[in-house]
Amino acid sequence: MSRLSLWKQAIEDAVQKTKANIARFGEQFPHVSENGKYLLNDNTDWTDGFWSGILWLAYEYSKDEALRDAAAKTVENFRGRLNTMKSLDHHDIGFLYSLSSKAQWMIEKDEAARELTIAAADVLLRRWRPKAGLIQAWGREGDATNGGRIIIDCLMNLPLLYWAYEQTGNEDYKNKAILHTEKSRRFLVRGDDSSYHTFWFDPENGEPVRGGTHQGNTDGSTWTRGQSWGVYGFALAYHYTKDAKYLDTSKRMAKYFLERLPEDNVVYWDFDVEITPETKRDSSASAITACGILELLKHLPENDPDRAYLEEGVQKTMESLVKHYSTMNQPDAEGFIEHGSYAVRLGHSPDDFMIWGDYYYLEALMRLEKGHKGYWYE
Repeated sequence: MSRLSLWKQAIEDAVQKTKANIARFGEQFPHVSENGKYLLNDNTDWTDGFWSGILWLAYEYSKDEALRDAAAKTVENFRGRLNTMKSLDHHDIGFLYSLSSKAQWMIEKDEAARELTIAAADVLLRRWRPKAGLIQAWGREGDATNGGRIIIDCLMNLPLLYWAYEQTGNEDYKNKAILHTEKSRRFLVRGDDSSYHTFWFDPENGEPVRGGTHQGNTDGSTWTRGQSWGVYGFALAYHYTKDAKYLDTSKRMAKYFLERLPEDNVVYWDFDVEITPETKRDSSASAITACGILELLKHLPENDPDRAYLEEGVQKTMESLVKHYSTMNQPDAEGFIEHGSYAVRLGHSPDDFMIWGDYYYLEALMRLEKGHKGYWYE
């Protein structure tokens, strides 16, 4: 089977599973699985935008109005979430609203969806802490533990601010996003191109305190999903800013990732963990990195010396995900790819479906098959 037909078959399998999941999930949102079944919530988690994104991608591929209607319903749910400020006291506003209301605006030019997305950008901007010069990841302002904390995941929330600047001309969105991107580049990315998951600063003056982890193996190890957020996040930062150092950072982080792939080209959950037959994978990290490299490749010159290596790496990754990790031979499965991990060291869903893994897997397939670019920019 050619790669082209492999991608097409995988997309169509995901679309069929998505249609079945609409009935299974009802008005609720999937998060991670337990015993093969997605755990659902009432739009209260940081992951809920990924279900919206899957619905929009599946609709764009199939033009099935049932998928469009289900996607639009999630946007209305997100409108209610913003109106009541339900479970929005964190930085993951971009994950929630880029893939729901912003996606609707991009596809349908629905003005109400655009206004909702700008309002969401305002919520994210309120997490800017001027004394520390950063967007606080978790907790309320002044939180003793998290008041000066950033995490690498936030790079995927910043496109919401860059987009809001493009829509409104308000430079505050862009300026704060650039400042946070730069702080992330300087302190989350190590000299060998690996990454910290999280970094603490003095909330009163922004002085660096220390790097560490929340979901990785140790403070000094490299959590593979954190590395993947960096690959994709800095590529998107380059798209918006055209600052060459962000493109270079994305490329260096991508090479670090690919150079450490195991034999089947899908990563374990941490690059520094001991590998045994029981060591858990994180298929979601590989799916995110595939999207990030495909975005990176759009910006690299044709004669870039690393282009062929990166192209080969993403092809091998996606072939392995489709052939060895996907549920294409399990028509009743709820998830698209197996062996994702949420937080192995903490014992949270160490070997399960991850809704974000499903989203990025489908986005990568749509990029490969249809030239799609996701919903991170217009």
